[in-house]
Amino acid sequence: MKSGRFIGVMSGTSLDGVDVVLAAIDETMVAQQASLTWPIPVHLKKGILNICQGQPLTLSQLGQLDTQLGRLFAQAVNALLAQQRLQPRDIVAIGCHGQTVWHEPTGEAPHTLQIGDNNHIVAHTGITVVGDFRRRDIALGGQGAPLVPAFHHALLGHPTEKRMVLINGGLANISLLFRGPAEPGYGAGA
Repeated sequence: MKSGRFIGVMSGTSLDGVDVVLAAIDETMVAQQASLTWPIPVHLKKGILNICQGQPLTLSQLGQLDTQLGRLFAQAVNALLAQQRLQPRDIVAIGCHGQTVWHEPTGEAPHTLQIGDNNHIVAHTGITVVGDFRRRDIALGGQGAPLVPAFHHALLGHPTEKRMVLINGGLANISLLFRGPAEPGYGAGA
C-alpha cells in the first residue's frame, strides 16, 4: 500500500452530515490529522429518506440525487482541504462508499445500492476516488456491511485480549476482535 495522506468520506443512515477525515497512513499506523462534518441540505436529506423508505421515484430523480450528493461530497472534501491548506496533489486518494439507499444482502440476487457519484468527486477535487466497497463485498459473498472489522482488527486488535467495538449510529454495528484473522462484523437495527 502506498503511504501518505488519505481522505475518507462518510454519510451514514442518520444523515446528520457528511463526515470527512484526513488521515496519514502507512504500513504500521493510521493517524487522524483533521476532520469536519459538512451539512446535508434539507432537500437532499428528504430525497434520500424518500428512497430509503421505498417512495416511488423516476430514474431521472434518482440520477439527480446521485449527482447532487456526489457534488456535496466534493464540497465537503474541498472544505477540508481549504481548512488544512492542502492541495489535491497532497492527497493519495479519497475513499467513499456513497450513501446507502437500499441494502438487501441475502436472497437469490443479493444487492446494495449507494448514491453519491464518485465521478463528481474526482471532477470537482482532482483526487483519485476509491469506492463501491459494499457491492464488492457482496459479490465476494459478504454482507456489504459493516465494512470496518478488518480496520478495527488492525487498529485495536490485541494478541491476548478479546475486544468488541460498537458503532452506534443510525444502525448499530459490532466488530468482534479475537486472535487470528478479522472476524466478520454484524449490523443490528433498521
